[in-house]
Amino acid sequence: MSAKRRLDVVGKARRRIDGRGKVTGQSRFADDLSLPRMLHCKLLRSTHPHAIIESIDVSRAQAYPGVHLVLTGRDFPIPFGIMPASQDEYPLASERVRYVGDPVAAVIARDEKTAEEALDLIEVKYRPLPTIASPEEGLANPEPRIHDYGEQGNIHRNQSHEFGDIEEALAKSDHVFEDLFFFEGNTHLPMEQQASLATVEGDGKLLISSSTQNPHYLHRQLARVLQLPLPQIRVIACPNGGGFGGKCDPAGHEFVVCKAALMLGRPVKICLTRQEVFYVHRGRHPVLMKFRTGVTKDGKLTGVHLQTLLDGGAYGSHGPASTFYTGVLTPITYELPRFKFDACRVFTNKPACGPKRGHGTPQPRFGQEVQLDKIAEKLGLDPAQMRLNMVTKPDSLTASWLRIGSTGLAECIRQVVDRSGWKDKHRKLPQGRGIGLACSAYMCGAGVAIYWNKMPHSGVQLLLDRSGQVTVLCGATEIGQGSDDVLAAIVAEVLGITTGDIRCLTGDTGLTPIDLGSYSSRVTVMMGNAAMQAAGRVRDLIATAAAEQLETLPERIVLSQGRVFDEMDSGKSMSFVEAVALAEAKFGTMGAVGSYAPPKSPGRYKGAGAGPSPAYTFSACVVETEVDERTGLIHIPKIWIAHDIGQAINAVHARGQVIGGVYMGLGEALMEEQAFRRLPPKLSSALVHKIPSLLEYKSLTSLDMPEVEVMLIEDPDPNCPFGAKEAGQGPLLPVMPAVANAIYDAVGVRIDEIPITPDKVLRALDLKRAGKNPRVGPEYFPDVPYPEPIFVLPPGEGGDGSEIKDPDRRPAKKRAEASAS
Repeated sequence: MSAKRRLDVVGKARRRIDGRGKVTGQSRFADDLSLPRMLHCKLLRSTHPHAIIESIDVSRAQAYPGVHLVLTGRDFPIPFGIMPASQDEYPLASERVRYVGDPVAAVIARDEKTAEEALDLIEVKYRPLPTIASPEEGLANPEPRIHDYGEQGNIHRNQSHEFGDIEEALAKSDHVFEDLFFFEGNTHLPMEQQASLATVEGDGKLLISSSTQNPHYLHRQLARVLQLPLPQIRVIACPNGGGFGGKCDPAGHEFVVCKAALMLGRPVKICLTRQEVFYVHRGRHPVLMKFRTGVTKDGKLTGVHLQTLLDGGAYGSHGPASTFYTGVLTPITYELPRFKFDACRVFTNKPACGPKRGHGTPQPRFGQEVQLDKIAEKLGLDPAQMRLNMVTKPDSLTASWLRIGSTGLAECIRQVVDRSGWKDKHRKLPQGRGIGLACSAYMCGAGVAIYWNKMPHSGVQLLLDRSGQVTVLCGATEIGQGSDDVLAAIVAEVLGITTGDIRCLTGDTGLTPIDLGSYSSRVTVMMGNAAMQAAGRVRDLIATAAAEQLETLPERIVLSQGRVFDEMDSGKSMSFVEAVALAEAKFGTMGAVGSYAPPKSPGRYKGAGAGPSPAYTFSACVVETEVDERTGLIHIPKIWIAHDIGQAINAVHARGQVIGGVYMGLGEALMEEQAFRRLPPKLSSALVHKIPSLLEYKSLTSLDMPEVEVMLIEDPDPNCPFGAKEAGQGPLLPVMPAVANAIYDAVGVRIDEIPITPDKVLRALDLKRAGKNPRVGPEYFPDVPYPEPIFVLPPGEGGDGSEIKDPDRRPAKKRAEASAS
């Protein structure tokens, strides 16, 4: 590009930012014809957990040699957020900071070192505000509000749903169990930190290459914040070095480098430090849970009343969905006639929580599976057999109107019981050794998009030419889970060729059809169905052209192993390349598109959009453990896990996903925690990370990993491509409760909170020796002002999936009348 053309591009970009053609903070190097040398960005972050920004002086930083631009919150007047209901963040805070680490200014300089040096020259004057450190504090202190929106005070989301009269169900139960559980928050810990590179392309359009899981949603939010038309922005999702949900949200640094690139006409790059990754967070919510569960004398569930209290951190993020997911999938695993679910998410002055592998479901899964173990012991039942007796049935509706398709949970349980030698070990191993079991269910993609619309959730485009090359384009993002391999394998299977004949181009909003992103274990099912449709359409064209040449019927044409032939006469054949050339001659340039949207949920009540999925997977896990009663140290020699995958498209990758889930689940069970502490008053009393680096944040190494025996249970689901279901998130869920149950079997103590650390085991053992309840866990559940529930009759009680609004038909009215009489 000529120097004059480069400056024209810069001018266009600037005019797009400022309609008057003026740019605040214009680079002193604007006339440098050596453009576009890459610049580097660093962020200044708040040292206060909650404060008003009274002033920011950036003059010294702007004058520092090598600095091209300094940005502050005034440059970003429009907020962002991945969910329409929670667009409460600014790329740079302008008026208030809400946690230690909130970004307040950005320096763009010739290199990272210069940018870091300039950050020290920015003077920010803060006026500290009271800090909310926990949901309990948030409930007790409605003022000052961390945000001006939300249900009330510092409550972000507050909801209640009741499916059938839960109090009546519990009253008629043979036994009712009540338990409290706590699941500490933790972070994703991907190997690769977040990084972004923004530039203005030769045609004046903005390009950002970023480590994002959801290029489509980032694309939309960039257009919102930068006030640019969507066609003027291109997002490329680079192959991620791990995501696990931590790269789903649009992040402030992505907007900052884009704004800087537009203003300067230069490529601008940022790479977060590991400490900054802890600040960006979006990890597992800390959740306090209360289960009231009714059962019959033979262990069948009659009703569950689940209450959850979430620590949401400083911003909304995926919070509305996260709140639902701490309960909505509870009825999927076991038959549950009636169910009530109350959930409350509270803002606190910590980094925002969001989606981490399993998104909201590992917490209640831990609570329910540990409680079921307690119930089995109380009733004198085998925990495995009790679960086996109440698994949900295929092609059924839950009390909450979620439709279950195929389910292989019963076979999963039978497999892990048999392979682990469960019947010879449970309650029979020597003191200090134990075995525990847990099960789980998870979705194969969310049934509705983050923003409501009637369009497809995934699109795939195929291009073929006379060389026989097949190019597949899709917006799905490869984050290490093998989605590109799945995409190539499905197309190759339909067209009868090898994956080596296919070129995949994915995660590029400027070139590929839209896919909503890599989250909720949705890619295999949704991208896969779209790919099957597109490949099927191309196959029909090839079959028609080949049949004409081979003088046979199109429906008799088979594509297999790179050949195209008549299934009734294999002598009539040609190569795939020849058949494609014939099709191109007959139909013109070859190509097809496919798309997929999930089936509509049968639930029609407010909130029914959370939980539906085209299919659900099921897992069963057995953990064997050894506990040293002198030190509290826990050793896991072996884990058996069976996963109902529907159909394994690539068994090697599928097993790798399952083992990866076990690894992450075991780390959460034993050591991982995103904990916080207060500095002493002389150091500002700030609420800061207790362990904001890999030096202190504990996670498993390869030496800590036990032997893992994986069983893939194949029961193809008709809603899924070739019957294949997810494997990326579901296998994590049963690991934590299975560990807790194994520890109880080993030494007879209950640790009802995650992580289960040696000090907690020792405390419980001391209680046991003192003749007290050998349990460590939460002792009380605060008084949460849950709203009047949305009441829906379950399918088995004459409901139609709609809310019952007539007060005369609601349980509260009936109980009041019965009490009065």
